[in-house]
Amino acid sequence: MDKEKAKAFMGTMVGILNGGSLALMVSVGHRTGLFDTMATLGTVTSEQLSESTSLNERYVREWLAAMAAGGIVEYSSTGETYVLPDEHKALVTRAGGPLNIASTTQYIALLGQVEDDVVEAFSTGAGVPYSRYPAFQSLMAEESAARFDAGLLQEALPVIEGLPERLESGIDVADIGCGAGYALMLMAQAYPNSSFTGYDFSEDALAEARRGAADAGLTNLTFIAADAAEIDAPDAYDFITTFDAIHDQAYPDTVLENIANALRDDGNYLCVEPKAASSLEENLENPMAPYLYSVSTMHCMSVSIAGGGHGLGTAWGTEQALEYLSAAGFTNVEPHIHRSDRSNTHFVCRKS
Repeated sequence: MDKEKAKAFMGTMVGILNGGSLALMVSVGHRTGLFDTMATLGTVTSEQLSESTSLNERYVREWLAAMAAGGIVEYSSTGETYVLPDEHKALVTRAGGPLNIASTTQYIALLGQVEDDVVEAFSTGAGVPYSRYPAFQSLMAEESAARFDAGLLQEALPVIEGLPERLESGIDVADIGCGAGYALMLMAQAYPNSSFTGYDFSEDALAEARRGAADAGLTNLTFIAADAAEIDAPDAYDFITTFDAIHDQAYPDTVLENIANALRDDGNYLCVEPKAASSLEENLENPMAPYLYSVSTMHCMSVSIAGGGHGLGTAWGTEQALEYLSAAGFTNVEPHIHRSDRSNTHFVCRKS
């Protein structure tokens, strides 16, 4: 046995244990607003941070200890003070927008809640149904909103030739798997002459979407409860979007065929999916690969299998996505990576 290799692997395992633990603590810091407050206060004691956040000092102090031990905040024994470095702020505060990884750590706790179900699925092969993830919609809405605010109107739409002008004049738009409808609301506000329709099978998500649209006074936006695999709307839309939705589907081929059928001949389809290669070998150098495959096992692949479907997985990858899009009838597909959304590939698709 190579003792040095064993020693190095021990370090790897300790890192995993610490990383998993810190992910929970970072999620707590995000949810309680501790990071956001530290970013504005500068150097603080646990008492000062507790007072500023109206949180219990003993819990704040223990949380700060975990953050200091993990190198997320800096600690000075002189005065027992803590500071969130300027270089760290964008990655753990809401001000960081799509760079805020603290928001993403919330998924670790969520996925841990279904570990027993996933362990059982390893034996049965049955998958874990979407209903076992009650907080998933709200987490997706939070994470997606930051990306949409940063680049949907500024980057994602302008890259499609002529689309902003058509939206300005007035076209028919649909978002499949719209969730709480944030992307549609941004577009509906920016382009009042166009009509927007959101499809989702989650009544809870649609209820939230309808409330948001009503609060914003949007009259050019409607929501329809429907399974994406059952949508039948021939030649109904000039522009269709899906955001991180296709790989979760039980029948992604059927969904893509329905989208192609619903898209008019001169229309555009924007398919946004996690940035990855389709082969494990190519993904081994991807720093996000462990996260992608873990989330896939614990959620994306499993919910698809639970619906009797393909179980594509989160890292189904660019090559396989291109194959599916081509089979659905999209003969012109252009992949794009945007500065505001580096974790996803934006496939701009046309039927001709």
